[in-house]
Amino acid sequence: MSLRAIRVLGVKVTPGTLEELHREISRLIYQGKPGVILSANAHSLNLCQELPWLKAFYEQADLVYVDGAGVSLGAWLLGRGRYGRTTMAEWIWPLATYLADQGHSLYLLGNPPGVAAEAAARLRSHEPRLKILGTHHGFFAKTGPENQAVIEAINRARPDILMVGLGMPLEQFWILKYHSQVRARVFWEVGAAFEIWAGFQPACPAWLGRLGLNWLFRLMIEPRRLARRYLRGNLVFLVRLLKEWWAEHSPQNEAYTRSLPEGKPEGPAVQRDGQREAEFREFPGA
Repeated sequence: MSLRAIRVLGVKVTPGTLEELHREISRLIYQGKPGVILSANAHSLNLCQELPWLKAFYEQADLVYVDGAGVSLGAWLLGRGRYGRTTMAEWIWPLATYLADQGHSLYLLGNPPGVAAEAAARLRSHEPRLKILGTHHGFFAKTGPENQAVIEAINRARPDILMVGLGMPLEQFWILKYHSQVRARVFWEVGAAFEIWAGFQPACPAWLGRLGLNWLFRLMIEPRRLARRYLRGNLVFLVRLLKEWWAEHSPQNEAYTRSLPEGKPEGPAVQRDGQREAEFREFPGA
């Protein structure tokens, strides 16, 4: 059974405990069609407000786990419930054991040259039974012969799960554009997680993580690259949350809010069709 969906800023999110997420991953592997796993944090939900194709992709995803404290806060503020978050920096170690127990295989695609290979080595050191069928860096042309060569390498391996770390939103777009050509059962976007698993970036201290301040730690590590995302982006996210809360709780909107069916999209359903594909081609760098 799929996890129950909630909505934060109109974006589908499917919270769950670690055990529930693990069971859902196995279900996706065996469901007989490609599955998609995405992360929900303040940055990704902000991007969904600005990129209609990305919001549509989240709507069609099979699993959208809570990756950021902002989404946990938003779910609580909007009355959706209290949910913990699951970050890939911490989740990967129990996940590796679960995947090994189940016999599920991985392929790591993305991040700078050498990072995915080192991440794979550390994962194997942590869990020798884990089947990692291959790795490839993310510095390749996303169209043409070079891209096709990467796809063919993945297809020779035929992993259960392809983890894609190309940076947001490029990684979502690559999955969207090429999933029909890739022989993997589940596509999972993971951002810069390989760099943390490989030890190229320090992991957030546990006490900061418990406070929901992973973003602050990352900002201190890479202030120039991440200042706009976290300083401006977190403020924009908070303002959007407050606007949504007001829209749902102001007296003039109470009747409308009660009329919305729970768990249903606020807008028209979006299908995987040629019309939407034309919009996807507008993504910069496609």
